[in-house]
Amino acid sequence: RVYPVMFIDAVHVKVRDGQVTNRPMYVAIGVTVNGERDILGIWAGEGGEGAKFWLSVLTEIKNRGVADVCIVVCDGLKGLPEAINTVWELAVVQTCIIHLI
Repeated sequence: RVYPVMFIDAVHVKVRDGQVTNRPMYVAIGVTVNGERDILGIWAGEGGEGAKFWLSVLTEIKNRGVADVCIVVCDGLKGLPEAINTVWELAVVQTCIIHLI
């Protein structure tokens, strides 16, 4: 499967695990040529968002059948463009407008 656009980001939510704490949930959403959105995965994180973590997530997504992505919209995390281009060489990395403000 090929997605023209993929959005990846972390959302912090309150989780009850003995006590209430904020934990990151990593989300990947693919947008089809028809504009439909597919949730490609949600991963619970332990600590901060890192390019190494995203590399493992993107590799998992590719191994599950996403052959290519044209544009990946993400935040300005250091090392993330390299992680994306390791998985999909020709993908264009676009920083989300919200993260540019």
